Amino acid sequence: MATNKFPGPETIRRHVFDNGVTALVYENMDSGTVSIEGVVRAGAVGETRANAGLANFTADMLMRGTHKRSFDEIFEALESTGAGVSFGGSRHTSGFSGHSLAEDFDLILDIIDESLRRPTFPAEHIERLRGQIITGLQMRANNTRQMAWLAYSEAAYKEHPYGLSVSGYIDSIGNIDRADMVEFYDRYYGPQGMIIGVAGAIPADDVLRKLESVFGAWRNESHQKTALSPDIGRPRGLQRRHVPMPEKHQADIVLGLPGPRRSAPDYLDASLMNTILGVFGMMGRIGQNVREEQGLAYYASSRLEGGLGPGSWTASAGVAPDKVEQAIESIRHEIRRIMNEPVAAEELADSQAYRTGSLPMSLETNSGLVDIITDMELYELGLDYLQRYKDEINAITVERIQKAAQKYLSADDIVIAVSGPVEAL
Repeated sequence: MATNKFPGPETIRRHVFDNGVTALVYENMDSGTVSIEGVVRAGAVGETRANAGLANFTADMLMRGTHKRSFDEIFEALESTGAGVSFGGSRHTSGFSGHSLAEDFDLILDIIDESLRRPTFPAEHIERLRGQIITGLQMRANNTRQMAWLAYSEAAYKEHPYGLSVSGYIDSIGNIDRADMVEFYDRYYGPQGMIIGVAGAIPADDVLRKLESVFGAWRNESHQKTALSPDIGRPRGLQRRHVPMPEKHQADIVLGLPGPRRSAPDYLDASLMNTILGVFGMMGRIGQNVREEQGLAYYASSRLEGGLGPGSWTASAGVAPDKVEQAIESIRHEIRRIMNEPVAAEELADSQAYRTGSLPMSLETNSGLVDIITDMELYELGLDYLQRYKDEINAITVERIQKAAQKYLSADDIVIAVSGPVEAL
């Protein structure tokens, strides 16, 4: 897909309804299908340890019954057409996604509308879902990889909202009742700040008319948007957290520290730096060193979260218990190297080509299109973001990569979480 063919201001219809809902629509008449995605500012950042998991629990309950349809009726309607709708919660937002044939768009729009605006939170489904969530948390407690990530977040963010699990904990999920969900819903679900994106084989004028007829009259006079999470400083010195899991045969490692918000001016610099460090090819330099050359790890890579809050830069690896320290030191070596040594021009060019070359693939489906278009609005990237993307990535220099590494990374002021057998700790 040529750059000038990417969705942009000429082809993305953006409209803000009187009640504060922002709609973005992209016509894709070649597909025969349609995808929709939406977010409301109803996230987990205001939770405490005692009610952790409330936002996610509430979002997962929205399709369990409405004033119009029961749980069974909702899923029978979806299954009969091969359509799909789902809801979920995250740190700063809760949201929905749906897909269907173009002729079934009215059905999924009606189900989303009912679930979002008229849920009933039936008691029997609360208990059924509570049991499913607790089972998932019990499985987490037996998973070295998930426990390493949980330990990292708790150590890196401590009293910050990001230190709490979005999924909650067994005791907090056990304490959440229907009244808690209804109160959370009444406070945080509303049209102000809501974003809806649609991509597919329906004329944009028709989609906007449908969206306004469904959501344009939504009002919630007591509506509050979830606040943005505060900034947080990086850790001081090496901070280690260990999770003994003596019955396991593998250890998992997570190293990291808080990173930039998606809105940071140098976010793309930091993101491309991370591509070099732990993504491109065989998981970047970290994967090449730790997994390919030394054979220390089953997997080894890094990632940069970005988002509305100060998400983490992290490196992670799964290793044999007796290789934990060697793997940690090898990852710290790669952190120091990218901070202290300019990357080679060819290495930078390869990663730039990877990033710009993979963008068209992410736009090949309506779900991929609507995901990116919605993010463009959520993170205020501009409707021409996709058209600017290639030039912005290619403009990043060796010097900017090193500057981002020095700003956002550290091999010495860093949190290290390890889960696994006692001998690995």
